[in-house]
Amino acid sequence: MMNAREEKPLAPAGSGGRRSVLAWATLGLAAAALAEILWIVVSFVRPRRDRSAGSQGALVVAGSVDDFAAGSVTAVPAGRFYLVRLEDGGFLALHRRCPHLGCTVPWEQKTKRFVCPCHGSSFDARGDLQSPPAPRALDLFPVRIENGLVKVDVSRPIERSRFEAGQAVFS
Repeated sequence: MMNAREEKPLAPAGSGGRRSVLAWATLGLAAAALAEILWIVVSFVRPRRDRSAGSQGALVVAGSVDDFAAGSVTAVPAGRFYLVRLEDGGFLALHRRCPHLGCTVPWEQKTKRFVCPCHGSSFDARGDLQSPPAPRALDLFPVRIENGLVKVDVSRPIERSRFEAGQAVFS
């Protein structure tokens, strides 16, 4: 017969128990949370991949030369660029990605410039840098005009420091 004051024997050391299970569960959850935070930080800091590049659909037909008025800026969502028809009739295909951190840069018709919503860099209609922190002008895509159609090769953006007259393509 067991005495009321007798206690059950203690479990051998390292055999588990409720506290051990809770400690391992807490450690596992903390490791998972740390891994997720690390993944988020790396995803934020790493430059975004340019999904417009590649062999599939590398040539985008923007439209007929006559569809674009002189001095116009037209977004071409299929190619992720803006087609700019300069006042002198030349064409530029400006990448819509900011060279600073890769944010999409919208065209503001009212101010006649591209303004990055992330850090406030601004660019004129030719893609020239107007205010930093972006380090340079917007990238270009090669433009060619065939049979009255404006075609843009989105597989290879051209990095540039500023606009030069030879970058515009005329029909």
